[in-house]
Order: sequence, then C-alpha cells, then structure tokens
Amino acid sequence: MTNEPKELRTIHGDAIIGPTGRPKHEFPEPELLVSHGPARVIAMVNQKGGVGKTTSAINLAAALSEYGRRVLMVDFDPQGALSAGLGANPHELDTTVYNVMMEKGVSVDDVLISTHVPGVDLLPANIDLSAAEVQLVTEVGREQVLDRALRKVRDDYDVIIIDCQPSLGLLTVNALTAAHGVIIPLVAEFFALRAVALLKDTIEKVQDRINPDLEIDGVLVTMVDLRTTHAKEVIQRIVEAFGEKVFETVIKRSVKFPDASVAAEPITNYAAKHDGAKAYRQLARELIYRGGSP
Repeated sequence: MTNEPKELRTIHGDAIIGPTGRPKHEFPEPELLVSHGPARVIAMVNQKGGVGKTTSAINLAAALSEYGRRVLMVDFDPQGALSAGLGANPHELDTTVYNVMMEKGVSVDDVLISTHVPGVDLLPANIDLSAAEVQLVTEVGREQVLDRALRKVRDDYDVIIIDCQPSLGLLTVNALTAAHGVIIPLVAEFFALRAVALLKDTIEKVQDRINPDLEIDGVLVTMVDLRTTHAKEVIQRIVEAFGEKVFETVIKRSVKFPDASVAAEPITNYAAKHDGAKAYRQLARELIYRGGSP
C-alpha cells in the first residue's frame, strides 16, 4: 500500500462528497502479493438478520480474490446461506465446520471445499452447527474452539472471512475470539442502528476478557436507497456513532444481488460491470488500504 488514495474533485477543484458526508477517494489498485499468509481473520457480524452479511461476505471475498488474495470463507451460520451462495448444498454435506469444532480427528483440511471462484475456499456449515452452541457450554476453553481450528490453516490464506449467524451467542463469541477484525454490515434504517449498541458491548467484552487484539475494521452501510431522506439521515447518525470506522464505500440496493444469489455467483462474476460489483471492488481496495487485509 504505497499509494495514497486520490481525493476525487470536480473540474473546478471542489472535493466530491460521498454518501457518508466525507470527500470521496479513489482507492489505489493493490499490489500483488509475493507470498501468501498469515491470514487476517475478519468476522462479519450483526445480530440483526437481513442486513447483507452473507451477500457482503461472498462479494468481498470475490473482489479480494480478483486482487490476488487467497481467501477462506467460514460459514458459521446453521442456516448454511454462505455455503449455498457458493454453490454447495448444505443438506448433502457429510462433514462441516461443526465436525471440525466438535470431533478431534477432523481438521479444516478434511472439510475444505474449493469453490468456483478462483482463490476462494469454503469451510461449509449446515443445521448440525446449531447443536454446537449447546455442546460448547461444557467445553474447556469453549470460546477458543474455532480459533484453535483456524490456526492450522492461517498460513495458507491472506484473508479468512467468518460469516456469523444473526445472534450474539456462543458461536458468535467464538468468531470474535478467532478474529483480528470485525466488519459490521448495517442497513440504513433507524431500527437497524439501534440494535448495534448491544453488538458494540459484546465486542468490547470480548476485547477486555478474551481477545485484546480485536478491532472494528469498519461499518459497511448496505442496501441503501440514497434517494430517500431517511437513508441519508441514518447514514449521518451512523457516521456520528462510528466516525472514521464507517467505510466510505456504501452498497446500494439492487435487484441484481438476489439474482446473483439465485445463480450462486458473486455479483463480481454474475454482473461484472454492475455498480454493485464496482462497489465491492472498491470496498476490497478500501479494506486493503485501511490495513484490514494484507
């Protein structure tokens, strides 16, 4: 990351103001990596459902892979949406992340699936994972189980993205314990913003008690309709609450995203020139520039 992002300006020299109320930047193309690993682990977390966690995880991973990063996706939701979104059928899986966590003889390498996205591998999940929440209660070091499993493959990847379930239970705490950074996808709606206070409290507790190196890599505003006053007001409140932690990149609402999900393709493949694909590529560059990815 040797290049500073360029501040975009009009032909008259005035800075172009982005949706977050700050000057827009053109983040530089990242340099290709000479070698891979160790990975930065990122947890995609919000206890509220329907905020674009899985969509953002898939498309961010695909964009990072376009820039030469090796990415491991960890489906940490018993619903298996991430696995399905990358072409795996959760109901047909014999071994999943559940087996890696709960069975001594099963390693990450035994369960890994190579996806159709070059440079992106998947550690899948299905409904079996829901049992782990109960079983982990009696485990010694129950918060570190996922961390111990991922340590063995960190040197093989540049980024590991954990797609968490919409909950702040023990599985999510495991993800936060294993992570270096957190990305919080947040819909530009008032009630979605109110729910984030509890998430911030959980992150702070994990920082204080288990993982002092954990930090918020950024807050990603998703499914935005910038034509509405409500969305603009909520974005302003998000920036007031999180400041520079809010990504400059915002993801606008589009029917192309569900279309891409049905096709089990990241939008960067399904509609490579669409504004949504461009937004996730910009997010990948911004994440790399911020230091949230190698």
